[in-house]
Amino acid sequence: MKKYKKILAVLLCAGMLASLAGCGGNGQSAETVQEQDGAAAVQEEETAEESAAAEADGPAWKKDTSPVDLTWFVGASWYPYTWGNNLVSENITEKTGVNVEIVTPTGDVNEELSLMMISGDLPDLISLGSWETSYNKLYEGGYVYSLNELADEYDPYFYQVVDGSIIKWHTKEDGNLYCVPNDAYGEEQMAQTGMTAATQTFLVRKDLYEEMGSPDMTTPEGFLEALRQLKENYSTYKGVNITPFYAQGGSGYGLSTFLQNFLAVPYEKDGEIYDRTTDPDYLEWLKTLRQAYEEGLIGIDYLVDSDDQVTEKANNGQYFCMLREWSGMQEANTILAQSENPDSYYIAIDGPSGKNGDAPLIFPGSLDGWMSCFISKNCENPDRAIAFLTYMCSEEGQRDVFLGVEGETYDYVDGVPTMKPEFVEMMNSDLETFSNTYGLGDTYWMLRNSVIVDQWRPEKPEYIKQMYDWANSHAYIAGGIYNNLEPTGDSDAAIAATRVNQKWEEVLPELITAGSDEEFDRIFEEFIQARDSYDYDSVVAYKQQLLDARKG
Repeated sequence: MKKYKKILAVLLCAGMLASLAGCGGNGQSAETVQEQDGAAAVQEEETAEESAAAEADGPAWKKDTSPVDLTWFVGASWYPYTWGNNLVSENITEKTGVNVEIVTPTGDVNEELSLMMISGDLPDLISLGSWETSYNKLYEGGYVYSLNELADEYDPYFYQVVDGSIIKWHTKEDGNLYCVPNDAYGEEQMAQTGMTAATQTFLVRKDLYEEMGSPDMTTPEGFLEALRQLKENYSTYKGVNITPFYAQGGSGYGLSTFLQNFLAVPYEKDGEIYDRTTDPDYLEWLKTLRQAYEEGLIGIDYLVDSDDQVTEKANNGQYFCMLREWSGMQEANTILAQSENPDSYYIAIDGPSGKNGDAPLIFPGSLDGWMSCFISKNCENPDRAIAFLTYMCSEEGQRDVFLGVEGETYDYVDGVPTMKPEFVEMMNSDLETFSNTYGLGDTYWMLRNSVIVDQWRPEKPEYIKQMYDWANSHAYIAGGIYNNLEPTGDSDAAIAATRVNQKWEEVLPELITAGSDEEFDRIFEEFIQARDSYDYDSVVAYKQQLLDARKG
């Protein structure tokens, strides 16, 4: 542990992502952040010597490439890929000796992990989103190793490949690091590179939208008028039955945080946590959706359709407009751009906005990342597991995962590893072969470092690039500090937050299907009363403390 703290200190002193160096991680208190900051007082000279020694010694994976099997639980039921039957995974196994069995949940991810914890049968590696209730239980219950202790014992080179600011952000109150995130970004890094990881967009079907005269949908009036025009003239378009509207994640995301971000509803005012749910602009837009439902302009498809139904509709161009992350539309746009209606793909446009017309607060990437990878204590070869994580997080590992095999799928062009043209074409035209036969690109995203791999990405086709550019240009890069402020775990505040969120997800559909604005107001007021009874004040107090600590 002592060695870990010394290495942590020098990484922090390196000045990487300095603007966020005082931030705390998920669920950390102000006191925790201050305690972690105190580690920076360790003498840099001694630490630098140890880091240099680790670098000279090299990564542990190169010292033992004997065959070993690891199971990897990916906490996403929709993840479709396996290991060992494509070029990328076969090359990695040959190079490192690590063979991976990927498992995914067949039902609720938290229920399945809870059963595994109870039975003592956890997989070796676990990739999980911090929003899952089992996330905290993994380390609070002692089910996973602290990565810093494994690195200290088996592979100090780990500290050479995982950014110090990420280590600090994800270090818990006990001083240990239990997981490594993928796709973690810092504000300074985003400003310097222009890569923001922003994905929230308001999408419309290009050909249909343009035939309608490219209506302004930024105001409630314009939004309703476009839907009226759609109902009257385009309920069926080019042989496709059109579903007017979709909001990703329904009540819990698309019509909550996602919509609020487009309306530029602030997260705080004068340093105090702002109640975004009661914001006047937000309530006006919910009433706009209520009116749209009353007029028969939208249904409730977005609240009841399964993931498979949404995918099928998107791939067939059946939606008119969507509050949806552009990253989830790459497959659909590729299919549509190559169909008999090549302009039927989706484009990002300025969506719903507040009365002041403020720029949207499109959420950027953050140091939280997306999903994090743990090593469970059921792992019989923790030394090989931490060495494998080090390899996967290194630039060499990232290159092997993303680009494949030099000379076969990529070459060096002017000193830059560059995917061969035929595989760029395959990525844009035959994603199934690209992913299943070769395993290239984002097939194995579980430890992806986008800051590294994005420099190798081929130029995006226009039908992808347009969405990507819109999100990047509208990203609120200072917004990462507001990510994951919700309390988690079993604390009173976390229990209150869960009850409030569950109640809101139940109430929001009732608001949109209410028979009048008066009924809307009554339902909403009952929700506020219920929210207060759940001890909502404790949730706000928790968020405020964590936000203040992150500001440091």
